[in-house]
Amino acid sequence: MSLPNPAELISQIAIRLDAYLAQRGISEPRYIGIRSGGVWVAQALLAELGSDAPLGTLDVSFYRDDFSQNGLHPQVRPSALPFEIEGQHLVLIDDVLMSGRTIRAAMNELFDYGRPASITLVCLLDLDAGELPIRPNVVGATLNLAPHERVKLSGPELALELQDLAL
Repeated sequence: MSLPNPAELISQIAIRLDAYLAQRGISEPRYIGIRSGGVWVAQALLAELGSDAPLGTLDVSFYRDDFSQNGLHPQVRPSALPFEIEGQHLVLIDDVLMSGRTIRAAMNELFDYGRPASITLVCLLDLDAGELPIRPNVVGATLNLAPHERVKLSGPELALELQDLAL
C-alpha cells in the first residue's frame, strides 16, 4: 500500500477547513494540536492557511482511559493553551484517528478549561477503526489497514510510514 503525501493532504485539509468554517460562520477559531503528531499537522496547516494565529497544544496522557494500563509516557509535557476556551470555536487537530480514545481524552481535558462554543475535529488520516462514535469534520484521507498494520507520522517535517506489527 502506498501512503498519501502529507503535504498534499495538508493543502486539501486547508481548503476543506476554510469551507467548513465559512459554512458555519466561524471567523476566528482557536487552533489546538494534540501532542505530538497533531501539533506537527497543526503547524503545517497554519502555515498553509497563512495564519499567524496562536497554537495551543494538548498532552492528553493523564486523560486517556488506558492510563492505568499503560502508565505514564516518559515524554509527557504540560498542555499549553494561550487563549480562553470558554465560548470559543476550537479547531482540534490530530495526525491519525484510530480508536477515537485520544480525541475523547482531548475533549475531556478541554472541558476542564471551559465550555467551548464548538469543536471542529481535523485529522490528517482516519484509519476507519473507531471504537467510539467519533468522526473528523475535516480529514485528509481515510485508509483501511489490515489489523496488524499501523501508520506512524514523524515530524516536524511530516513523513508517513506504514508499520507491520506482525513482523
